[in-house]
Amino acid sequence: MDAMTYKGYIATVHYSDEDKVFFGKIHGINDLVTFEGDSAKSLSGEFHKAVDDYLKTCKALDKSPDKTFNGVFNIRTGKDLHRKAALLAEKYHVSLNDLVKTALSYGLNHESDLATQFVHEPTSDYKKAKQKKSKK
Repeated sequence: MDAMTYKGYIATVHYSDEDKVFFGKIHGINDLVTFEGDSAKSLSGEFHKAVDDYLKTCKALDKSPDKTFNGVFNIRTGKDLHRKAALLAEKYHVSLNDLVKTALSYGLNHESDLATQFVHEPTSDYKKAKQKKSKK
């Protein structure tokens, strides 16, 4: 998995062959925080510095660092999966919402099994962050 964890914060990490640099982005926070390094060791150190600096800044500004989630989101399943889920919910006399919550909880509790189902595509977060830095 191309992710790092520190103090409960998760960052995705990537490598830019063009720039010969590792880079990362912290997720689950209210702001865009990126970091980079020229080795795995330096990337880890920069991630830790970025988290610590972000937490310090949020404390100074008296703002919550964590992104707020309201517990509501839409999902797109496709017609067949939607139908199968609705019928399974009926079979067990639960709402479709409860079935989805149960399936989501199950997946999160079995993350290592679930992770094999995902294919990671590179993102353009690094280029976006780099463009923002150059505009300043």
